[in-house]
Amino acid sequence: MPDERPSAEGPATFREVFAQREFRAVFVAGALSWVGDYVAKAAVTLLVYQQTRSVALSAAAFAVSFLPWLLGGPVLAALAERYPFRRVMVACDIIRMALMLLIAIPGLPYQAVLVLIFAATLANPPSQAAKSALIPQLLTGDRLVLGLSLNSSVGQAAQVVGYVFGAAVAAVDPEAALLFNAVTFGLSALLVRLGVRHRPAVMNPEHRSHLLQETRQGFGIVFRTPVLRAIAVLVFSSMLFSIVPEGLAAAWANDESRGAVSAGTAQAAIMVANPVGFILGGLLVSRLFGPARRLKLMRPLAVIAPLMLVPVLLDPPPLVVALLAALCGFAVAGMMPMANGLFVQALPNGFRARAFGVMATGIQVIQGLAVLVTGMLAERFPIPVVVGVWSAAGVALMAVATLRWPDRQTVDDAITAASLANADPPPSGLGDPTSDRPVEGTSDPHAGDGHRRHAVT
Repeated sequence: MPDERPSAEGPATFREVFAQREFRAVFVAGALSWVGDYVAKAAVTLLVYQQTRSVALSAAAFAVSFLPWLLGGPVLAALAERYPFRRVMVACDIIRMALMLLIAIPGLPYQAVLVLIFAATLANPPSQAAKSALIPQLLTGDRLVLGLSLNSSVGQAAQVVGYVFGAAVAAVDPEAALLFNAVTFGLSALLVRLGVRHRPAVMNPEHRSHLLQETRQGFGIVFRTPVLRAIAVLVFSSMLFSIVPEGLAAAWANDESRGAVSAGTAQAAIMVANPVGFILGGLLVSRLFGPARRLKLMRPLAVIAPLMLVPVLLDPPPLVVALLAALCGFAVAGMMPMANGLFVQALPNGFRARAFGVMATGIQVIQGLAVLVTGMLAERFPIPVVVGVWSAAGVALMAVATLRWPDRQTVDDAITAASLANADPPPSGLGDPTSDRPVEGTSDPHAGDGHRRHAVT
């Protein structure tokens, strides 16, 4: 029996979710900009390589898109709460469109390309934070859970489609691929501007403090609230091992294919397996099971996910590795929408964008760290041994995380406190969630800052 309080409602349907006009606009806009982003990554990587013939600089062109999250993701995401979410999303799309048009200028030196790509990706944290904070204002109940699952799944699908399409177009004309990305940002801005109604900013100007202080409060609400901290640990732990096959795919395919399939085919199969499994898991689990059943499945799926990768210790063929990676992605995606839903319920209104920045930055850092560490280990030990042992450690980590899950009363108190705070925000002043006074699980409905909330991913 799960500790959480299950909802009495049945599973939401795709028709119910897409019946919400504003969500349709946000969903399509997000899909367009994501596809364009991955097309641009493939194009910029090739463009820099064509100019320099340097693998390192080409890799740098790919990696630079992650820097804004690593260097200041939570701070940039905190900006989203200072302004209306629609305005933030539209402004970020227009900025990225303009910068992509500049990058597409023929003959632009690669140094300028790298600087402009970095500048364009600075808009990603506030844009994604605003989108994450807006969706729970558009959908409620189990529709929100299914909507979050659809949002996550379209991101994974965009990665597959964007890379394939981007590589094909960039091979012919990289500038054309960049122009395509600029067009997707323009269409995204238009859809959001026309399809989403204006809502005021969640943080009034008189409630603003220093941006770094607001960012610190975002960390505080996530890591000092027992329920939110437990969800963060579960999400971060799942990212620690699920990314490893994808990150080591190139070396794995070349070392382990043994002639059964080409190295290129093996690499592609391993790299797309996790996103494909994630898409299927997110959609099928959210659609086929009601809220109560998904709550029961969430913690078992958390342990099953790394368990799926342990058999690589037996050094199976690359296509079997791809299948195991897909099953891992399926399990991770199966638990993620419910974790997102609980995160939203236990979070006061105005924290959503900042909490998104904290979670997204943590995911980026943990994924990069996992690939870096396992890559270093693979220099000394066989890749199947490294991934198998790493995944076995993940099983133990997930087991501890699920066993330490907050009890039902703690979860109920957190949800009740957040609901009361959201319904009746404090008239003035800002609570500090990083103080020693508990933010959630207290009889005070105004504990912490009653006008901030967020979705996990």
